[in-house]
Amino acid sequence: MAEVSYMTKEGYKKLIDEITFLESVERPRISAQIAEARDKGDLSENAEYDAAREAQGKLEAKIAQMKDVVANVRIIDASQLKAGEVQILSKVTIKNVKTGQQMTYTLVSEAEANLREGKMSVGTPIAKALIGKHKGDKVQVSAPSGTIEFEIIEVGI
Repeated sequence: MAEVSYMTKEGYKKLIDEITFLESVERPRISAQIAEARDKGDLSENAEYDAAREAQGKLEAKIAQMKDVVANVRIIDASQLKAGEVQILSKVTIKNVKTGQQMTYTLVSEAEANLREGKMSVGTPIAKALIGKHKGDKVQVSAPSGTIEFEIIEVGI
């Protein structure tokens, strides 16, 4: 059985839009490449044909994987979340106790994660350590460089 993914309405719409793009734009483009390569003759020594078929296989696998995620999505309603407790959709400001560096992240599903946008997956070690905690709590996270201690400065939605 596939794993349940929790998403915002925006993340769900973005995923649906990407599937639609792949099916309506990318799939026909790759099919056209295959047809063009096929028209060039002998398929046994046609690298262009092999490359197009491989691209088609990867595309179909990606579409199937994305549809599997969509089939198991639970939309999260931010109004139902507990205020003050770190959970998915929480906007959390943490401070590295040793360096004093502060960072703010919104905890989101794996599919919505994008650190450049400040969106951290709930599956990361830091997020897992933060879930269920409150402002003022300290958590320890194992990293390749050793254990890092963070203090939760702010929890919002």
